[in-house]
Amino acid sequence: MEGKVLEFPPQGKWTYEDWLKLPDDGWQYEVIDGELFMTPAPTIQHQRASRNLGWATITFVRKRDLGEVFFAPIDVYLPGQETPVQPDIVFVRREREEIIRERGIEGVPDLIVEVLSPASWWKDRKVKYPLYERAGVPELWIVDPEGTVEVYVLRGEVYALLGRWEKGETARSGVLDGFEISVEEVVG
Repeated sequence: MEGKVLEFPPQGKWTYEDWLKLPDDGWQYEVIDGELFMTPAPTIQHQRASRNLGWATITFVRKRDLGEVFFAPIDVYLPGQETPVQPDIVFVRREREEIIRERGIEGVPDLIVEVLSPASWWKDRKVKYPLYERAGVPELWIVDPEGTVEVYVLRGEVYALLGRWEKGETARSGVLDGFEISVEEVVG
């Protein structure tokens, strides 16, 4: 079968237009600061942790009518970032719902969760963490399905560790006042 060979730019030169040309083939493609990142579908352990935390978050938010919770895949267009990122869980306060658009979140969410996978941990910690910090995301959760939950809150322009919790402990949010969850409930 003959087909047209797509030519793509070198790393560091990727644009939104290049990203739009990528195939819908089961891989997650993200372009951050001009660099292309490809990630396969998440592991079952990742999916369980994302589901468990997501369910608890949406239940908490809905009961209190605090805003909206979204799950991957959801495009988040951060200021200064030409292409969207796709966090695992995103929360936007009711007072800021104008950033929720048909194509995705256009602005800075109030809380983002990244669940680590063997194929994504480096990108989540070394690329997305500083991106979220620069963009001014007030709270970032990093969940390791092996048994830890880390919560970072923005203090000025940098993240400060609110807490790192392990099995037997309870993680809490700084943005969602009163939201607490045991690490076992998240990671099983």
